[in-house]
Amino acid sequence: MAEQDEVKRRAARAALAHLPEEGVLGLGTGSTACHFVDAVGELVRAGRKYAGVPTSERSRQQALSLGIPLLSDEGPWEIDVCVDGADEVSADLDLIKGGGAAHTREKIVNYASRLNIIVVDSSKLSTRLGEKWPIPIEVLAYGHKATERLLAAYGRPVLRMTGGQPTKTDAGNVIYDLHVEPIKDAGGLAGLLALVPGVVGTGLFVGRADIVLVAGQDGIRTLERPRGAR
Repeated sequence: MAEQDEVKRRAARAALAHLPEEGVLGLGTGSTACHFVDAVGELVRAGRKYAGVPTSERSRQQALSLGIPLLSDEGPWEIDVCVDGADEVSADLDLIKGGGAAHTREKIVNYASRLNIIVVDSSKLSTRLGEKWPIPIEVLAYGHKATERLLAAYGRPVLRMTGGQPTKTDAGNVIYDLHVEPIKDAGGLAGLLALVPGVVGTGLFVGRADIVLVAGQDGIRTLERPRGAR
């Protein structure tokens, strides 16, 4: 576990080379992004002029504890760089996110950012999305069993539970993890799932990663989306 955490830390700190000298940063959620927020806190204490937009209450509390100034929740924001993790990264650099139940907020911040950097370890890479990870789907608590029935047309939806109760997002919604076969058309599936009544947001991030930093035992690899592809 300690070795894996060190790999995640290296991936997160590799993103520092892509930050401006000052500006607004999107602060991701999850075990790898947590290391990035720690590093931003170090830079702020050293005098860098950064403000953050957190993607969850967890990243908010972490940033506040480190003295990172935060912008309001309302937006709109002009975010220079967002650094976040992912649960799975395809060969096309599409993503599945949402293992931490924050993917709707993460997607809002992602779309408000000029540059999106994803930091992962090599275990998160796959050829197609869905090979290793189900698709997290945030669903309104009202009528969520009706939404579950509709989601079953696309795979096997499983209500995520924590401590014997449905897992709740920061917005008070529930999460269904949709187990699917490896996805041939991630963009098409994302569009169909978005139309299901009750769905707030999906963990499919199609065309939303500009740079993916992959940490492994042999160092850091940089994968980049071709210019103009997003």
